[in-house]
Amino acid sequence: MEANTAREEEGRGPQKESAEEYLHRTSLERSLTGIFIVWLRDFKRFWRDTPRRLGAFVQPLVYLFLLGTGLQAAFKVFGAGETKYVTFMFPGILGMTVLFTSVFSSISILWDRQFGFLKEILVSPVPRTSVAVGKVFGGATTAVLQGTVLLVLMFLPNIFGFSWNTLGKALALIPLMILLALAMTSVGVAIGARLKSFEAFPILMNFLLMPLFFLSGAMFPLQGLPGWMNFLTKINPLSYGVDMLRAVALKGVDLTAGVNVMSKLPAEAAAKLQANPQLMEALQKVFPKMPTVQTQAHPLWLDVLVVAGFGAVMLGVAIWQFNRQE
Repeated sequence: MEANTAREEEGRGPQKESAEEYLHRTSLERSLTGIFIVWLRDFKRFWRDTPRRLGAFVQPLVYLFLLGTGLQAAFKVFGAGETKYVTFMFPGILGMTVLFTSVFSSISILWDRQFGFLKEILVSPVPRTSVAVGKVFGGATTAVLQGTVLLVLMFLPNIFGFSWNTLGKALALIPLMILLALAMTSVGVAIGARLKSFEAFPILMNFLLMPLFFLSGAMFPLQGLPGWMNFLTKINPLSYGVDMLRAVALKGVDLTAGVNVMSKLPAEAAAKLQANPQLMEALQKVFPKMPTVQTQAHPLWLDVLVVAGFGAVMLGVAIWQFNRQE
């Protein structure tokens, strides 16, 4: 009997000691532990959900190849020359993948609230700030993984082709995806922390995400737009995220139409035409110069600053929402 009792006490000892050690940890250690646990739980949930992983990967392929191939002829009208529309569209689809995966990953908050896990973790010694940050990190991780898988398509011959230059661009896009994923996941966590029903989440998210996506320049160049639409693109944080992805992905890619008559003529013939203003004016009416597609709308540093600032604000809102939970 005494031996059995001793073994039982030994079996309970490590668990009791582990709990006491946790209670005696510093607030920083508790915060980091809570962030890691919440992040690991969300990551495992995503990794074990095969339909979710496949669905998040197939949707960009539909946009990229079906829509990209269908609009190739119309893309030349914008002045893109021989550049393929899928090449221009690829950074936007990459941003779309990060956006939708990031925001919709926060639906796990509703599952946790529905089954009581959220209530349990909120009353635990884990700081609520750690719960919010862990959720943001978990959603951002899944979004970056989906985006990294999509980066493999860059090496296809009909997009960028296999080269060391393409490899360098793919590696440079990863930290930008991480920044964008953290910002967009913070938006989803801030909204999901206050919702109570599953039905409201997809309706509200689609109402919010579709305008963000279509006004981001992912599908078309942000130039020659009406004044009101141009204003909306300027205040859309995702447009800066897509712009920084496109600045890296399309670096060195010539999107000039090259239909200017002067550029097609020998130097001597061009000089004679320039000496004859009337003939030049007649040629310009017959062969008007096509517009060129704008590769980058803003400096890269401005894009990074806007996305980082927006992400910091939304992360603060998400933490504040979790601290208000009852």
